[in-house]
Amino acid sequence: MPSSPDDAAPAPFTADDYRARMDRAAASAADAGLAGVLVAPGPDLVYLTGYQPTAITERLTVLVIAPGRDPVLVVPTLEAPDAEKAAGAAALTLRDWTDGKDPYAVTAPLLDASGRFGVSDNAWAMHLLGLQQALPATSYVSLTEALPMLRAVKDAHELARIAAAGAAADRAYGEILKVRFAGRRETEVAADLARLLIEFGHSQVDFTVVGSGPNGANPHHEAGERTIERGDMVVLDFGGLKHGYGSDTTRTVHVGEPTDEERRVHDLVREAQQAGFEAVRPGIACQDVDRAAREVITDAGYGAHFIHRTGHGIGVTTHEPPYMIEGEERPVVPGMCFSIEPGVYLPGRFGVRIEDIVTMTEDGTGHRFNATPHEMAIVE
Repeated sequence: MPSSPDDAAPAPFTADDYRARMDRAAASAADAGLAGVLVAPGPDLVYLTGYQPTAITERLTVLVIAPGRDPVLVVPTLEAPDAEKAAGAAALTLRDWTDGKDPYAVTAPLLDASGRFGVSDNAWAMHLLGLQQALPATSYVSLTEALPMLRAVKDAHELARIAAAGAAADRAYGEILKVRFAGRRETEVAADLARLLIEFGHSQVDFTVVGSGPNGANPHHEAGERTIERGDMVVLDFGGLKHGYGSDTTRTVHVGEPTDEERRVHDLVREAQQAGFEAVRPGIACQDVDRAAREVITDAGYGAHFIHRTGHGIGVTTHEPPYMIEGEERPVVPGMCFSIEPGVYLPGRFGVRIEDIVTMTEDGTGHRFNATPHEMAIVE
């Protein structure tokens, strides 16, 4: 495959980058009335420190961030050498514990004994219960509930990574249009998509939805053994991580010539996607992006067939806050990255979805990270 500028690895994040993120997390915790945040292995820990344990086990690993204190990463002794190599290690203190010792006794002195803490969503229950037993006056709330915007606003280096991931997904789409669809199973086309994402620089493939014919009416259909036929509408939704940041795009293609109704529904979804994009401007709430896209589909009589939110945030994971959905009143601000992906799903017949990843720029305009055509592509 020919190379392109988005194949170049970006400059790595530095200890100063991670220090700034942890400082923001501490300040956000204070603003939310929390005594601090407790971060288990997973996306939040990678985002805040650059550390990702090679194996997530029953041994306690937790980052403790508290306003006015230096952050501390508690790790098992046998994993301390790897933690010391993390890019953000210089911005925190490491405290290790050995097998046979009580890790909660090591962690408890770092916490306000009667404080309320935000906890990363993927923390193990056994670890949270262990802390509660050691500090019975403490209380806890999930980070998604307490600090949903912790990772929502991306800096220039993060935006560059998302742009590279989007460009790679676009290249994968350009190549998939060249393969044969008719007479092949959905799983075969999905495997082609996964291979192309890897070839264009993704380190991780999170999903390759290939929903042909009636299967396209299921928004999260997993590619199956159905043989794709001429006359099928095919929903292609795929993405993963490149340089640690996500891609996610959807296009709906047709095997051979579509019917007038299929073209009409596809054009409707394309119009709705454009309406959602044009709604991105300063002061708008996340729910208003959903409203703009949904209004187009509802006015055309297909509102009951648009059965999911219009979008979700993206960053170090392919789904994260903010969500473009009714009731989400947080404003869209520069640096937020999110999908706009309206769809129409007609049970037993076909589905259509069109999705781009979008951000609002500093000048208050929307910018797409996906540049492939929205028009229906005809495949063989």
